[in-house]
Amino acid sequence: MSINEAPENNKSKDTGKNILILVLVILVIISGIKLYRDSKEKEQKSEEILILSEDNSDLNMRLDSMTFQLDLRIQEIENLGGEVDSLVAIKEQLIAERNSDKKRTATEIANLNRKIDGYSTLLKEKDNEIIKLRDVNEQLYTENKDLKTTKAEIEEEVVKLNMKKQELEEKVNVAATLKAENIQIAAVNSRGRERTDEFRNRQLEKLKISFSLADNKVAQPGTKDIYVQVFTPNNQVIFDVAKGSGTFNIEGREEFFTAKQDILFDNSQQQLTYFYEKGSDYSTGVYTVRIYADGFVIGSKTFEVK
Repeated sequence: MSINEAPENNKSKDTGKNILILVLVILVIISGIKLYRDSKEKEQKSEEILILSEDNSDLNMRLDSMTFQLDLRIQEIENLGGEVDSLVAIKEQLIAERNSDKKRTATEIANLNRKIDGYSTLLKEKDNEIIKLRDVNEQLYTENKDLKTTKAEIEEEVVKLNMKKQELEEKVNVAATLKAENIQIAAVNSRGRERTDEFRNRQLEKLKISFSLADNKVAQPGTKDIYVQVFTPNNQVIFDVAKGSGTFNIEGREEFFTAKQDILFDNSQQQLTYFYEKGSDYSTGVYTVRIYADGFVIGSKTFEVK
């Protein structure tokens, strides 16, 4: 080996070492960056889980508070002789939701908070009802206290009861003549396109119900409340207080309605249209739509979700 070949071999070895060191440094840097990113992602996920857990805790507190408030109204209204079926139904739903072991998503938490906000409005309505019931009970107490049970007074009460019975019979006759005709049910998609021949969830952004009031020469013109109930295949009324649903009295009991319109009845065969956006998928099966006026069913129709 010559003297010139030895330095060249040493130089080649040094170059190889430098390249190896450079590769190792690069690998260390890449590993460090990956560890840093993994750490950041883990911190972000932990923060999201913590926020979701806090939101769940806050929601559970709201559920407990709303259940307590409902229970107070139920006891008060029961003591005053009012109807509490709708409040009991809501209370049972909230208790079932509170006792559920499933982990709620952010969307589910938002939907439940929106429902609770709607129930707050319902509580205000029930507070007004309680005030009216108290006034009625106080009036009845005063009347009963001062009542003199003479024969003439009893006969007068009988006459009043007969008059009320006659008025009720007249209202029944008027209500019996009301009729919803040409009932149409359509599925409206997100683009506003309507379908009446097929109902599928992807086409059911909104439910459209339209009908006309038949000619009625008996009913007096004036304001009327026209209610619509949509029943699920298992005979439960679809309702959402936050979207305008509520309760009404039918045959002496309180029930939920899906949608409502106040109209000025003028016997002009008025055309009425209702839109309802459920906000969640419909179960498959046959649904029933019932229309009420003056406490009586004036029309019904079914549709099937496939």
